[in-house]
Amino acid sequence: MSWQSALACWYLRRHFRPETLKPHIDVERARALTSTRVWSPRVPAGWRLRETYRASDAPLLGEWLEPASSEPDGEFAASTTPTVLYCHGGGYYFCSPRTHRSLTFALAPRASARLFSLDYRLAPEHRFPAALDDATAAYRQLLAMGIAASSIVIAGDSAGGGLALATLVALRDAGAPMPAGGLLFSPWTDLATTGASLRANDGIDPMFCGAAIERAAKVYLGDASPTHPYASPVYADLHGLPPLFMMAGSTEVLLDDTRRVADNARAAGVDCECEVWKKLPHVWPVFAPFMPEANRALDLAAAFVRRATSRAALAAQASGVTSSV
Repeated sequence: MSWQSALACWYLRRHFRPETLKPHIDVERARALTSTRVWSPRVPAGWRLRETYRASDAPLLGEWLEPASSEPDGEFAASTTPTVLYCHGGGYYFCSPRTHRSLTFALAPRASARLFSLDYRLAPEHRFPAALDDATAAYRQLLAMGIAASSIVIAGDSAGGGLALATLVALRDAGAPMPAGGLLFSPWTDLATTGASLRANDGIDPMFCGAAIERAAKVYLGDASPTHPYASPVYADLHGLPPLFMMAGSTEVLLDDTRRVADNARAAGVDCECEVWKKLPHVWPVFAPFMPEANRALDLAAAFVRRATSRAALAAQASGVTSSV
């Protein structure tokens, strides 16, 4: 563990975890705390940030990070240039594309991929399945814009990681063209909160207590079933999904949300890479560029994006498949 990682764990334990020990979730306070940033990364050199929040931009509400040399009007010719559709974390009730720029601004240049960070609707104003509806609509819009399914990786962290996986399941069920892969950082995949790590790692996770996870699930679900496969994809049939790349920290209370999905995916015949890193906090890649472990994790994640899209493009060419909505 680097000193930067140790410092991050100390900070989370001192300033973030106490909030999760409270018996009730204060949605507005969580949003206020995360909207105030001590540091915000600059747009990487040679790249352009394009925010899309007008009504006419729907369903692609959020922000694009794309090479400065690309077309400024957002029109894309079908190509094998990788595109990442990113779903931010935050328990489905706080955070935004802006809060996750340290991760997305680091991932896109590493992968040589344009990246769209989705500003999906948040609970409790918009409960399940609003976030899923927004993610599937965004993916279909990418296809409508001419971006090949084989060039897209759907990614996310924490709740956004669970959303990314649920989106893959929902797209498969609908018969939509499947993307090249799914990239999941510390995904939250079990809103029924049955994972053994919720108890085994309670007290050693620097960010969360186990009880906080159930409270957050209720904010998003409302009266919906916590085992619905589109809310908790750990309960989904994962056959037919594209390759997955997953990462989690060994001390996370959500560790089993990753390990169980990996086991289920492999049992369903899905190509799934799963890495458990020792003593790293929940979604540690968000600490790029300061934490060496975050930088290494993003290097591996970017390699997966390039590898998955390259293989999917070759497979599409071999079968003569073209993207369609």
